[in-house]
Amino acid sequence: MPGLSEPVSIDTDELPAEEASELKRLIEAARFFELPATSALPRGAADYRKYTITVATPARSHTAQLTDPIEDLHIQELMNHLSSLRAKKLKARLADRRRDTSQPEA
Repeated sequence: MPGLSEPVSIDTDELPAEEASELKRLIEAARFFELPATSALPRGAADYRKYTITVATPARSHTAQLTDPIEDLHIQELMNHLSSLRAKKLKARLADRRRDTSQPEA
């Protein structure tokens, strides 16, 4: 599907305070900074979806590569929230593109 592998950055400074707070809570609950850089691939993982997540704060940065199925409930919650934020961002980006192409040239 087009756009599935397109990187998306989510900046908590650009989110409403409640959403930013929830994202930070989920990162902490998932113990994201303690995750290994790569997860062990289950048998037959060639067909599974892979995710690369980077979280950067002023104090530290960490990248984790995750592969479905994700069994840890806290990481699942984080991934679901990130997927939702990603969808909102892509939808807004698409709306901006449509708006740009529908405007008559001056």
